[in-house]
Amino acid sequence: MMKLGLFGYGVVGGGVGRIADGRDDMEVGRILVLPHEVDVDPRTVTNINDILTDESIDTVVEVMGGIHPAFEFVSSALKAGKNVVTANKALVAAYYKELIALAKENNVTFRCTAAVGGGIPWLVNLSRVRRVDTIESVWGIMNGTTNYILSSMTAQDVDFADVLKKAQELGYAEADPTADIDGHDIRRKLAISVGVAFDAAVEEANIPTFGIRNVTSADIQAFRNMGRTCKLLAYGQMTPDGVAAYVEPTIFTNDRLEASVGTNYNMISYKSNNAGIQSFYGQGAGRFPTAYNVVSDCLDIIAGEDSFYTDKAEPTALACGSVSHAYYVRTNVCDEFLSSITEEKGEGWVITAPVSVEKMHAWAQKQKEIDAGVFFAGIQ
Repeated sequence: MMKLGLFGYGVVGGGVGRIADGRDDMEVGRILVLPHEVDVDPRTVTNINDILTDESIDTVVEVMGGIHPAFEFVSSALKAGKNVVTANKALVAAYYKELIALAKENNVTFRCTAAVGGGIPWLVNLSRVRRVDTIESVWGIMNGTTNYILSSMTAQDVDFADVLKKAQELGYAEADPTADIDGHDIRRKLAISVGVAFDAAVEEANIPTFGIRNVTSADIQAFRNMGRTCKLLAYGQMTPDGVAAYVEPTIFTNDRLEASVGTNYNMISYKSNNAGIQSFYGQGAGRFPTAYNVVSDCLDIIAGEDSFYTDKAEPTALACGSVSHAYYVRTNVCDEFLSSITEEKGEGWVITAPVSVEKMHAWAQKQKEIDAGVFFAGIQ
């Protein structure tokens, strides 16, 4: 029987505990919590060494969140010869190479399926297709908060601020929604995804990212008039120059599957040489959907899975200059660059000729200095 040590016992940790307690092939031995949380369960401890030195515990589940002290705790568990399963996307994106290397050095297993897609079995399927095929690209709607906001604005003709407030009331958005609406959360998931898809260790912080903070109801109406729907998209593609990986609002024609993904759901896809396009749809977060994938990782370890999703983590350059497409752009200040690429003008917005992702994101970051409300969306 697998014996678990839990690092954290909040929403997801509690879900893992509930599922594990109902099974006969695993049990929770100890739970590491903060000193003021010791009464949540009789198995709680406040000293990590109580878990690290417990030889009966073979697998640690990290669901405490954040980067520090999660990295130090997970590193200690790997060095102590414990398998590690985590749902912590921030941790994995920040220390991707280091965690894979530590697991190899100590002959233990490291898994993080729940870190990308919550309850969607995305990473395991990326790993599976790679056994017989080559992945060309990955993309998807990987953040439920932003999808809820954009879906609501599209369906109800309401303003961004009002929908964000409603999302916070429903628990879809944090009190500080920065990580979601500015694209940091989806960027972390993309960094992990391209790592598994392309054996590429990229610097997450360097991935060009533009969120939905500045989208307006007028933008949404313009998209309706075009027969398009806006989503916050993560995209990754292997090119001869490196990995083109970026996050940006994107407008899809209404016949695309992405356009129909509603509320707080996610949809993530890959395209491979032989299998073509395959898409995975479901709850991208939530207590039990996320806990389900954590426990599934534990079951994989019980079944003999002893590796990460890929054996390689090669430092890889970002090559967003290799991918180009047209953009919808709204700004109060039209400069020489924007004028030079404009092909169509609307009421307060323009459509550009195809322009590289690298150039468009660099321009937008600079443009924010003179027009804080600038907004753009890639066109697919």
